[in-house]
Amino acid sequence: MILDNMKRIILTLMLITGLVQGATAQADSTTLTPQQRNLVSVAATTAKGDLPKLAVQLNKALDAGLTVNQLKEAIVHLYAYCGFPRSIRGLQTLMTVLEDRKAKGITDKWGNPASPITDNRSKYDRGRDILAKLSGTSASSPKAAYAVFSPEIEVFLKEHLFADLFERDVLNYTERELVTISVLSSIGGVEPMLKSHLGICLHIGLTPMQLQDFVKVIAGTIGEEDAKATEEVLTALTNTPQTK
Repeated sequence: MILDNMKRIILTLMLITGLVQGATAQADSTTLTPQQRNLVSVAATTAKGDLPKLAVQLNKALDAGLTVNQLKEAIVHLYAYCGFPRSIRGLQTLMTVLEDRKAKGITDKWGNPASPITDNRSKYDRGRDILAKLSGTSASSPKAAYAVFSPEIEVFLKEHLFADLFERDVLNYTERELVTISVLSSIGGVEPMLKSHLGICLHIGLTPMQLQDFVKVIAGTIGEEDAKATEEVLTALTNTPQTK
């Protein structure tokens, strides 16, 4: 009798725990994490070149638990989309913020550096396969028209962006894609690329609700106009019937 009661209690606790975990997972799928939201804000303000605002966002990001290496990595990553000048000015701003925080007695965590790359294949092959994994398309799919027109840029894209940068594990794929869509939302006029990367975000596990939360962060960081353009692309993407 006692054993039966204990079993019932244990089963009840397991059921309750499962329900709580399920509810938590469902709740988490509706919004980005505080760290992700801060990463979006840092990337967007760096891409815009608004350095005073970037300094504020960097302080918020560090306070939210992002490490120095994560912020460095995000700012380095975005140069592939908006250029060295924005990236370098962002790094210089981060250096100033860290010096100011140190002077105030704040000790920030540097976090882990990038792990060594052990894959001995060519960078082109590695980048090709990473892109295929991100996009969910076959590595042997026909090349885009621009890649046929300019084979050089297709090689640079595979070898540098998707190998040299995406292989570095200081940021995971989701974080890198959030940085990417933040930059594309900020610079404007690149809707096809934004649509492609929003599609990648969905493929690697971000939900439409989390991407709607991303749009809210963009609106609060760089303005409603940029957010509206991004929201239109997201709406068109998520409302498009899936082909089989």
